[in-house]
Amino acid sequence: MTKILLLLLLLALPPPAARALTAEGLALLAFKAAATDDPYSALSRWTESDADPCRWPGVTCANTSSNAPAPRVVGLAVAGKNISGYIPSELGSLLFLRRLNLHGNRLSGAIPAALSNASSLHSLYLYGNRLTGPLPAAALCDLPRLQNLDVSGNALSGRLPLDLRNCRSLQRLVLARNALTGELPAGVWPEMPSLQQLDLSSNAFTGSIPPDLGELPRLAGTLNLSHNRFEGVVPPELGRLPATVALDLRFNNLSGAIPQTGSLASQGPTAFLNNPGLCGYPLQVPCRAVPPPTQSPTPPATTTPLPSTAASSDRHQTIRTGLIALISVADAAGVALVGVILVYVYWKVKDRKQSRADGHRCDGDSDTSKAGLCRCMLWRRGGSDDSDASSSGEDNGDAKYNSGASGGEGELVAIDRGFRVELDELLRSSAYVLGKGGKGIVYKVVVANGTTPVAVRRLGGGGGGADRCKEFSAEARAVGRVRHPNVVRLRAYYWSNDEKLVVTDFVGNGNLATALRGRPGQTVLSWSARLKIAKGAACGLAYLHECSPRRFVHGEVKPSNILLEADFTPRVSDFGLARLLAVAGCAPDGPLSSGSGGLLGGAIPYAKPTGPAPDRSGAGGGYRAPEARAPGAKPSQKWDVFSFGVVLLEMLTGRAPGADHASPSTSASFSAPVSGSTATDRSGSGEHGGCTVPEVVRWVRRGFEEGTRPVAEMVDPALLRGPALPKKEVVAAFHVALSCTEADPELRPRMKAVADSLDKIGS
Repeated sequence: MTKILLLLLLLALPPPAARALTAEGLALLAFKAAATDDPYSALSRWTESDADPCRWPGVTCANTSSNAPAPRVVGLAVAGKNISGYIPSELGSLLFLRRLNLHGNRLSGAIPAALSNASSLHSLYLYGNRLTGPLPAAALCDLPRLQNLDVSGNALSGRLPLDLRNCRSLQRLVLARNALTGELPAGVWPEMPSLQQLDLSSNAFTGSIPPDLGELPRLAGTLNLSHNRFEGVVPPELGRLPATVALDLRFNNLSGAIPQTGSLASQGPTAFLNNPGLCGYPLQVPCRAVPPPTQSPTPPATTTPLPSTAASSDRHQTIRTGLIALISVADAAGVALVGVILVYVYWKVKDRKQSRADGHRCDGDSDTSKAGLCRCMLWRRGGSDDSDASSSGEDNGDAKYNSGASGGEGELVAIDRGFRVELDELLRSSAYVLGKGGKGIVYKVVVANGTTPVAVRRLGGGGGGADRCKEFSAEARAVGRVRHPNVVRLRAYYWSNDEKLVVTDFVGNGNLATALRGRPGQTVLSWSARLKIAKGAACGLAYLHECSPRRFVHGEVKPSNILLEADFTPRVSDFGLARLLAVAGCAPDGPLSSGSGGLLGGAIPYAKPTGPAPDRSGAGGGYRAPEARAPGAKPSQKWDVFSFGVVLLEMLTGRAPGADHASPSTSASFSAPVSGSTATDRSGSGEHGGCTVPEVVRWVRRGFEEGTRPVAEMVDPALLRGPALPKKEVVAAFHVALSCTEADPELRPRMKAVADSLDKIGS
């Protein structure tokens, strides 16, 4: 009888799964039910039979208080899984949810206003979906802790609501690539004092740019308003923005003169491109003043000539009219010529004054009120390059030896007067081979009585005629005019049918690749040294992008092309090399056999590190931007930004781009790339097809966005064995690297903004 009663009691109890499933588990199952297609079975393990939703993939739980009965759901990250469906309002019932990351799917419908019930939410990532409808700012701004809102790459429509002013804790607002319309509301931006990033690009906004956008005191990085339909002038109030903010106003209908107030004076020309009505510095498009109206001449009194003199008067009148017309044309031509000369002289004088007056902010110049376009990219005062610069003066021509005015075939041509060497001396001097390969031979030569080492590159290729000689000369002169302490300088070049040389500065302390992966007897590269290298390399690349004669694209930024001085001052090498090789008729067939690194500038060879071979998948390997891998892709400065971001991540993690992060990290590790590491979303999660994204980018981005991996686990262990790391500086550097490695080129900052952001770290 007792057994029967016990059996009846057991049958009367609810099933174990139904009893154990919490309200949070039911809310998560509502999201699974709203998914109409789950091609990667990302939600297959979300079942009622599982008693603990904290064990479901993509769900993160934590103890929210000391007396909490059980962990609560604090994170939901189901990103890059190509899930179709909609976002259910039940997710708003997750009261302790802090991060909601659903980017890179095919979710449609509206953003539910009920998400405002999740009062702990501080990060909402919904970018890269198919969401429609207006932005529910009234609901989302009710979230008291909301700091990150990224809904870019959707189909949101309508106007930007005034309710945005209630998002007082918002730090990052990204609305790019939607279908938002109308004018930007005024009076909203001063109410958002915490805003650090604002991206409204690639929408259909109209009207004028609100002047109060200049009242965002904590804005950093790039203020992106590009690819819209803004009209009117550039508000002078934008000059109140911090000096580190880079503007992007491209592809609008702005007009008028660009104000030279505050931080506006330090913007590069790329910030204002494709606005046909804009003029003034830094575009160097003169703003032609409208001439004042002239007073109409008083008509002469009409008199009737005497009959006897009528024919003579007509003849004299014709002569006077022709003479007056001739004089008027001559006067107009003279005035126009004088005007052109004055405008030319004005711009030349202004550029020269700004170049001399502006300091190098990366080297400690704190006067930001007088910053010019190249303020952050000029050479260091008192550095070794100043002597050469001063010796060359303002002469942009070449100092030629044994040559006439053109620097033709068979002549050693020095780029500036600070370099003195004869061809015979160069060829007779003892040489130390640094590397050889299909691109030629690089060797070290000591000239000037054994006091000046230079790196000489002997190019291969055929003879070539006069036209090719002139083209090579033009390319070499363009590269040689680049003068910056963080860029290897081309000193001289030589062209003949059987010999082609380029002579550069010699940098003798190896390169960043060897410094990171170790040489026998070398100490670990410290954090301060790594930060110095990152800042210097960023400034050098920013100079190439913004201030060099041709605004170069490097095209192959990687650690082996960042050479190091004895005090770890970095020197970017190899820019312009591909074009010189092509003109010389060379066919690059791989890297140097010695691994000496930068081909322009050279470096002392080093012993090969033991272990797996480096990533050599194409030129630049895993450092190349995703779009650079497409056949026929046109080089872009944003390629360099991505590559620099990967280099910065390698400096922070000690990991090469394709390293396997499942194993413990060491600074000497250097693994082959993971095949098939791809991404179709902006984070580069690489879960499904698309452009190749380096594994180190995916690994670090997942750690930051999902919040499941502490920074200490991502930092190079070699750094952790030394002095205590400044965590704020390391985290800030990680954020700079992640912004550089956005899969979408339009979302990456300009190199100047990267240099400014790094310069703020530790200062």
